[in-house]
Amino acid sequence: MRLTVAQALLRFLANQWSERDGVERRLISGVFGIFGHGNVAGIGQALAERGAGIGDALPYYLARNEQAMVHTAVGYARTLDRLSTFACTTSIGPGATNLVTGAALATINRIPVLLLPGDVFATRVANPVLQELEDPRSFDVSVNDALRPVSRFFDRINRPEQLPSALLAAMRVLTDPAETGAVTLALPQDVQAEAWDWPEELFARRVWHVARPVPEPAALERARTLLRSSRRPLIVAGGGVIYSGACAELAEFAEEYGVPVAETQAGKGSLRHDHPCNVGAIGHTGTAVANALARKADLVIGIGTRYSDFTTASRTLFGQARFLNVNVAAFDAAKHAGTMLVADAREALRVLGPDGWRAGWTFERPERAVLEGFTQAVVLDAVNDAVGEDGVVVNAAGSMPGDLHRAWRAAGPHSYHVEYGYSCMGYEIAGGLGVKLAAPEREVFVLVGDGSYLMMAQEIATAVQEGVKLIVVLVDNHGFASIGGLSEAVGARRLGTAYRARGASGGLDGELLPVDLAANAASLGADVLRAGDRAELVSALVKAREAMRTTVVYVRPETGSGVGASAWWDVPVAEVAENPEAREARVRYEEAKREQRIYL
Repeated sequence: MRLTVAQALLRFLANQWSERDGVERRLISGVFGIFGHGNVAGIGQALAERGAGIGDALPYYLARNEQAMVHTAVGYARTLDRLSTFACTTSIGPGATNLVTGAALATINRIPVLLLPGDVFATRVANPVLQELEDPRSFDVSVNDALRPVSRFFDRINRPEQLPSALLAAMRVLTDPAETGAVTLALPQDVQAEAWDWPEELFARRVWHVARPVPEPAALERARTLLRSSRRPLIVAGGGVIYSGACAELAEFAEEYGVPVAETQAGKGSLRHDHPCNVGAIGHTGTAVANALARKADLVIGIGTRYSDFTTASRTLFGQARFLNVNVAAFDAAKHAGTMLVADAREALRVLGPDGWRAGWTFERPERAVLEGFTQAVVLDAVNDAVGEDGVVVNAAGSMPGDLHRAWRAAGPHSYHVEYGYSCMGYEIAGGLGVKLAAPEREVFVLVGDGSYLMMAQEIATAVQEGVKLIVVLVDNHGFASIGGLSEAVGARRLGTAYRARGASGGLDGELLPVDLAANAASLGADVLRAGDRAELVSALVKAREAMRTTVVYVRPETGSGVGASAWWDVPVAEVAENPEAREARVRYEEAKREQRIYL
């Protein structure tokens, strides 16, 4: 079958399927792309030839930013438990390098996404081409090599003959729960347009089985022995619980053995917020109840978590506890010198509990905070009510993830979608678009601060173009609230964290900038509602739910995010400083540092 490399690539992708528990779905649900000279004659021509409409097996979507389209693919794949994703194509140069942040986010969060950046000529006859990086050490280096450290698999296709093996390797990584992340196939622009005679077998329908590794018998017995010796165990539920579809098994295990369950950001929703064993968020942004239990626990059972510093409060939270780690990835299962149980979370929970054993302690449930005024916490509480049982909240970096982690009442898995592995500003709207594409029957509420909005709001236009409805709650607090508070805490005096004009002092401490973000959202095609207090916000959210198109609800809350931190986070403070705030912060830092330990 004689096709160009790009035509063969798309024909192959349209015939790839994932399968888990007997359920099959398309592995690559479509292609997001922005075209330039590096991909328009290759992948662009191949997509145009296919028709690339929504009815096609591989529909095309136009994005506004290359980083954003990776975020959309991540939001989509996470919502579908990593069983389906998108491909993202770019031209060479800045289009390709814009992928790097999105690729890092995908890989850090263990989410599959296929990246197809254009590359410079493999033949080199026209070099240097427009946007080419010339490296005097080697002609084999291009800007795409920046994607190597943030990709779980990277290959450059310099000859058509290389494509089949590269495609098979890429699909393997995308469907491996322990290895998945960003997968990059760099495609030189001349090679994309080059024709070759392909074996028809390459384009046969291929189903990739997504494995559920079962516990090794000896490892399972070691885990059970550890459980039998524990009186005060605490489960830390991570994203792996949700991706595995193990929420029912987690609830059954916790109830049968009397074990409290604390949740990471990715694991929030593993149990309903009102489940009697759910003690809420864990770590720096955790509940007082969960963190008190963590300090007293003699065994931490980590299920599907990678133990970020927010989860462990920078290794100050878990006292002298031992660790039992259930994870599909041995890398994560080995952390903190834990007893390793390398297995799928659902399969492990079904067999983990030893006969006759039960935890020997009682625990309380977190209480709902009393909120007043129109602070950010009040805004989030009102949105929580509006989201209800069937909606999804989407958020990422800034001050809101902490408030959400601690106080949000999650109705279950996939009702809470906060990207905090990479804490990437600008993820929110693009990620929300991916969530909505994956779950069109659900109302998707995107919470975004003004800082993140100004970094990447343009995918509102993509949502409008595609007729995809989002409810965007835009919280304007005139700058970077989270890092502003941190800056003050370490003695950096909130430098560069407020959106103000340059004042008489020469610093950025003048008048608030006359920026109207609501008007900006309207200019991108969204309907806009403004709310000045809780009552107006509740009314606006009702209207937004009833609306048929993307709606932005704009609010300016009172200063202060509300709930604060209940455990430490290691952010180094200047050891020597002139200003007294930094010196005082250093004293506090050294005191907290004494509680930090290496788990051996």
